[in-house]
Amino acid sequence: MTGTRSSAPSSPSAGEPQGSAREREIVEARVVVTSPGRNFVTLKLVTRSGVYGLGDATLNGRELAVASYLQDHVVPNLIGRDAGRIEDTWQFLHRGAYWRRGPVTMTAIAAVDVALWDILGKMAGLPLYRLLGGRSREGALVYGHANGRDIGEASDAVGGFLEQGFLAVRAQCGVPGVKKAYGISSGKAYEPAESELPAETVWNTPRYLETAPKLFERLRADHGSQVELLHDVHHRLSPIEAARLARDLEPYRLFWLEDATPAENQQAFELIRQHSVTALAVGEVFNSIWDCKHLIERQLIDYIRTTIVHGGGISHVRRLADFAALYQVRTGFHGATDLSPVTMGAALHFDTWVPNFGIQEYMFHSEETDAVFPHDYALREGRLHVGDTPGHGVDLDEALAAKYPYAPKQLPVARLEDGSMWDW
Repeated sequence: MTGTRSSAPSSPSAGEPQGSAREREIVEARVVVTSPGRNFVTLKLVTRSGVYGLGDATLNGRELAVASYLQDHVVPNLIGRDAGRIEDTWQFLHRGAYWRRGPVTMTAIAAVDVALWDILGKMAGLPLYRLLGGRSREGALVYGHANGRDIGEASDAVGGFLEQGFLAVRAQCGVPGVKKAYGISSGKAYEPAESELPAETVWNTPRYLETAPKLFERLRADHGSQVELLHDVHHRLSPIEAARLARDLEPYRLFWLEDATPAENQQAFELIRQHSVTALAVGEVFNSIWDCKHLIERQLIDYIRTTIVHGGGISHVRRLADFAALYQVRTGFHGATDLSPVTMGAALHFDTWVPNFGIQEYMFHSEETDAVFPHDYALREGRLHVGDTPGHGVDLDEALAAKYPYAPKQLPVARLEDGSMWDW
C-alpha cells in the first residue's frame, strides 16, 4: 500500500544546502504488512533526496486496523510535508484529530514519529541515541522469558537463561488444574496470538495465588539471590488479591511484579502499596501519559512499561519518561515478539539515552523475522547494545517481506470456571 506525490523526486537545486526543506520533503509513504512467523506492519517514508525512514505500526491481533488508519487517513497528510518537522507532525496527527488517543491512533502516530526520527538520524549521519542527547549507559539491561509446565521445569528454564548470560529473567509456570496458564509456551518461542479466532482459556485465581509464591521460593533456592527475577500477573487479580500476592512475594525480592491488576482505575494501585513493598510495573497497554498520570504522581508504581510503538512514538514517550523521572519512576519497556525489530531498535537507542532507565524486555525474534528486518543491535553479557548506524539501525528487506503474506491471528480470551469472561 503506497501514497506518492504526483511529481517525481528530483535533485536539489544548485546551491541548495544539504538537508534543505526541499530535500526533506516526503514524496512517498508505503505501508508494508508481512508475516515472517508473526504479523508486522511497517511504515516506510521516503524523502525527495531518497533518504527513507522506518516505523513499526504493529498492534497484536489488530494489525490491519492500524494499516488502514495509516493508509486511509494518515498517509495522504504526509505527502509533501517536511520530514524534519517532527514535533509539528506529531502535534498535527494528535491534536489535529478530533478522535484522540487509543491504541490504533497512537500506534499509527508512533510509526510516523519513529520513521521521521530515523530519517533525521540518517540525514545528520548520527545514531538516534546521539540525537536524543548521547549515552547514559553502555548497554541496556534486558530480561528474558523463562517458563515451564510446573515449578521444576520453570526453574530449569531460568537456569538456561543464566547460562546464556542473562542477568534478569521473567519467570512463569503452570498452575495445577489450569489447562493453559498465561505465559507458558508449547515448546517454541512464546507467541499467544496463535489462531484466526481467539482461543478460550480457563482461569482459577485461588490456585494461582497458591502457586506463584512457591515458584519464587524454589527459584531463590535453586539460583540464589543475585539474579533479578520478574513476574507478570497479566491483569488477572483484583486489587486486594494483588496486594496479597505482592505481600507474599516480598521474601523473594522480585525486581518487579507486572500488571498485578487492571490499571484503568489507577487508584486501585493505592491498595497494593498499602500492603506491600514489592516493586510494581505497569503500562504496556497504555497509549498516553494520561493513562499513568495518577500512578506516577502518587508514586504507586516503580516502572512504567509503555512502549514506543503503542505510546505515540519517541516524541511522546520522551515526555512520559521525563515526567516519570520527577517521581523516581524508571522505564521498563515492553519488548515481546509482538513488536518488530524496528521498535526494538528505536527502544534500545532510547534506553541508551534515557537517564531513568530501568530494564528492557527482550524476546528473541525468529530467524525469518531477523532476515526481513536486518539490524545492528546485539546481546552481550545480559545487555543489548546498539550500533552507530545512522538512525535507529534497523532496515527492511521488502522483497523478502513480500514472501510472507498476512496471516490472521488473534489473542486468546480468558474465562473463569463458571464461564464468566475474565481479563486475559
